[in-house]
Amino acid sequence: MKESDVSEAITLLALFEDIDPAAEAIDTLRELGIEEDQINCISGIPVLESMLGRPRQWTNVPRLAAGGAIAGLFVGIFLAFITSNLYPIYVGGQPLVPGAPSIIVIFEMIMLGLLIATFVGVFLDSRFPSYSPKEYIPEISDGSIALLFSCPVGEKETFVEAMTRLGAEKVEPAEAQQL
Repeated sequence: MKESDVSEAITLLALFEDIDPAAEAIDTLRELGIEEDQINCISGIPVLESMLGRPRQWTNVPRLAAGGAIAGLFVGIFLAFITSNLYPIYVGGQPLVPGAPSIIVIFEMIMLGLLIATFVGVFLDSRFPSYSPKEYIPEISDGSIALLFSCPVGEKETFVEAMTRLGAEKVEPAEAQQL
């Protein structure tokens, strides 16, 4: 679909019972000229991109988690080595920086940094909270798979006929509702 057609587009909702017809419908939508970023698959069960023949979604969560682990490493080293040298207390012939407890502190700080960064990364990556109206389809809770896609207003009947031929239970204009 061309950039000029986006303003004259309608969002359609096609509801499928099974994943195979939904995957075929995505292929058909591509053949009819719908761009990948204009197709949204909504499912009540986890569906991998590869199951639908879609490109893999990239996320920054692993990079943020690795950064959190590195930050945790530095915090652990600071707590284990630097603080004991800032405030030296010699107790009964023990070394100033004991080995085993230092390893435990460093490990725990790495894990804490990793967990915090992962939580923040998932939170930001899911764009939560979202206050804009979203499409809600009650049938999704019953196991159906919905495809939301934008198509030119003049070609609506072509898309409805193509989705119905592939086994869509219903194809109708989607309305955004405030949840």
